[in-house]
Amino acid sequence: MGKVLQNSIATRNLCIQSKSCILTHSYTSHISLCLAQFEYLGYPPGYPEPVEDQYTAPQIPADVPRIQLRLAGEKRKHNEGRLEVLYEGEWGTVCDDDFNIHAAQVVCRELGYSEAVSWAPSAKYGKGDGRIWFDNVHCTGKEKTLAQCESNGIGVSDCKHSEDVGVVCSDKRIPGFRFLSPLNNNSLNIQVEDVRIRPILASYRKRIPVTEGYVEVKDGGKWKQICDEEWSPMNTRVICGMFGFPGEKRYNARVYKMFARRRTPSYWDYLVNCTGNEAHLSSCKLGHSLMAKGNSSCGQGIPVVVSCVAGRAFAPTPMAGYRKAFRQEVGDCMQPLVRLRGGGVVGEGRVEVLKNGEWGTICDDHWNLVSATVVCRELGFGTAKEALSGGQLGQGMGPVHMNEVQCSGFEKSVTECQFNMDKDSEGCSHEEDAGVRCNVPAMGFQQRLRLSGGRNPFEGRVEVLVERNGSLVWGTVCSEGWGTMEAMVVCRQLGLGFASNAFQETWYWPGAVSADAVVMSGVRCAGTEMSLSHCLHHGDHLSCPKGGARHAAGVSCSETAPDLVLNPQVVEQTTYIEDRPMFMLQCAYEENCLASTSSSTPANSYRRLLRFSSQIHNNGQSDFRPKASRDSWVWHDCHRHYHSMEIFTHYDLLSLNGSKVAEGHKASFCLEDSECDEGIEKKYECANFGEQGITVGCWDTYRHDIDCQWVDITDVKPGDYTFQIVINPNYEVAESDYTNNVVKCKSRYDGHRIWMYNCHIGGSIGGETEETFPGLLNNQVTHR
Repeated sequence: MGKVLQNSIATRNLCIQSKSCILTHSYTSHISLCLAQFEYLGYPPGYPEPVEDQYTAPQIPADVPRIQLRLAGEKRKHNEGRLEVLYEGEWGTVCDDDFNIHAAQVVCRELGYSEAVSWAPSAKYGKGDGRIWFDNVHCTGKEKTLAQCESNGIGVSDCKHSEDVGVVCSDKRIPGFRFLSPLNNNSLNIQVEDVRIRPILASYRKRIPVTEGYVEVKDGGKWKQICDEEWSPMNTRVICGMFGFPGEKRYNARVYKMFARRRTPSYWDYLVNCTGNEAHLSSCKLGHSLMAKGNSSCGQGIPVVVSCVAGRAFAPTPMAGYRKAFRQEVGDCMQPLVRLRGGGVVGEGRVEVLKNGEWGTICDDHWNLVSATVVCRELGFGTAKEALSGGQLGQGMGPVHMNEVQCSGFEKSVTECQFNMDKDSEGCSHEEDAGVRCNVPAMGFQQRLRLSGGRNPFEGRVEVLVERNGSLVWGTVCSEGWGTMEAMVVCRQLGLGFASNAFQETWYWPGAVSADAVVMSGVRCAGTEMSLSHCLHHGDHLSCPKGGARHAAGVSCSETAPDLVLNPQVVEQTTYIEDRPMFMLQCAYEENCLASTSSSTPANSYRRLLRFSSQIHNNGQSDFRPKASRDSWVWHDCHRHYHSMEIFTHYDLLSLNGSKVAEGHKASFCLEDSECDEGIEKKYECANFGEQGITVGCWDTYRHDIDCQWVDITDVKPGDYTFQIVINPNYEVAESDYTNNVVKCKSRYDGHRIWMYNCHIGGSIGGETEETFPGLLNNQVTHR
């Protein structure tokens, strides 16, 4: 690993810390990172220099009013919102009268997005303030600025703010577009293309991630330093946050002064003034101009240096010093108060908080970047790049603990922020669960892995970059034992979300012939790793009888995934005991739904069955579909139905020390939409060999009176037990969250009756209470 990182090309491709101002809130910015961080290393002879995207600002006639646009409002993504216009130093809005997609196209391109997706009337993103600058706007779509479109005239309007228009732009940015700071001096037009932390000291040049160095901005195609006159700790806080670091620390200023004397810096013309609450440098105000002060050489100052503190999951040491799997940013003995669930990559998820020993969610009323940033920093990330609303990362379970959260931005935990204590959950449902996407350090993991041969960027043969005989080569991964958990790590490492399938044959995806050789085998992942190389594997001792090429491992990824959650109250309320004669259990016996002792049971004797109902909800973002295609479903003649999943659930009765005393399992006799939330139509029905699955917002009910919906407790002695149900136990189908696939109940059996109580989803209660329940905490493996 050390030799790999010493290779300048590898290092250049491995650890990128440069981020574009215009990609501040872009979800895809972690996939296509710039190479600017390691320009100081240079390129070897013959290696092509990178071609920079060129963007030429449109030439606007002198007689056209100068305006500036931004997107604002409530419950929005970074590329959508209420359209606001800055004219003569005052922000205002645009009326929705006559507004159309052509006007939206002009707006989106003026903001740097490639195109418009749609527009929204009637103040969808909330009512704005101030003047309504434009009304009855008519654009052809070819104008270079909204000010060129026909209208009633600037400031001429008979509209109210209830008619404020909003736009939705494509997530894709115009290549090379320069961010125009909305908080600049009105008489200036300052353009910033990019920002980076450039390591200066040799000890930091080899560290991943880069945490200390000069702060540089790219202006006019050249990198320039910022003068440290008037630079404040709040500025440093913002810089560290935007690069994924939760904190900052002191550095050795003397060393940097010596370095600045040896090499003349090239200073940017402006100073910066941040409050500390900004999510990105582009949101800060410009300070004084060095030229206006008559000193373009920074006087007695030196270039700005920042030294950031990485979260524990990303803590750097020389040569790839980081933890192999993401863990919450908490002490070893401390119960975390906040966690993220349902996210496809590290640093994103639905926000859940622990209150009164029970995990719950946050309502999205008043949810914004400031509050989201408090969550991100608390968990060991940087600032938030997006505050998500509307249950975008799946709906949680349990109570809604906090509503109308308002943070100052400097709290240590979101639980310290103000919120409406009288209305914890009043008027809020899990459809309004808040989420976050945080800035995380650039670890360079994406550059060590690729998908090859697929029909689109989300699928293909898995190829990894390794060192062989002093050179870096691409090769394949042995598919023996390759499954969903390994595929999940690949998709997360590439920033592609969740795994939808894991493939053990990839002959239909012809990758590069030069990469056919197997370079990694024996891969076993827990699913929490940030990189495939962090999973257990054979190392240099490769063993792959089938070889690579057509038998190499492959994946397909998806930005969304289902999330199955069992209703614990239904289990608790429907449990009972039935004594059933053996002659009525022949079909169940053939499907191994009885205890092993049933093989010697006479046909006229009885088996004692613990019966209950299961109500399985899909709270995710995509439908739950069986792994096997319909043509490979197994027909069971005795029960006269198809099994689309041979093992769909496990049922276990555990002693108080965690040992199994009775067990059962359930095949997917039929996955269908039994009932759905209001407004959602049923999609899956098993009748007539129909398609099987569970739609988002629907649930599948397995009634207590159907075969195999039980545990055979004939041989169980009276006593206290724990009853445990695990959905999708073998991870056959990828889900956004496996931690909520377990339900556990306390159970008391007196030999005649059984009581079921304290049923809950695994991981939904505090750690101390959970420890009193033996068995699985959740369905997330730690190793296999």
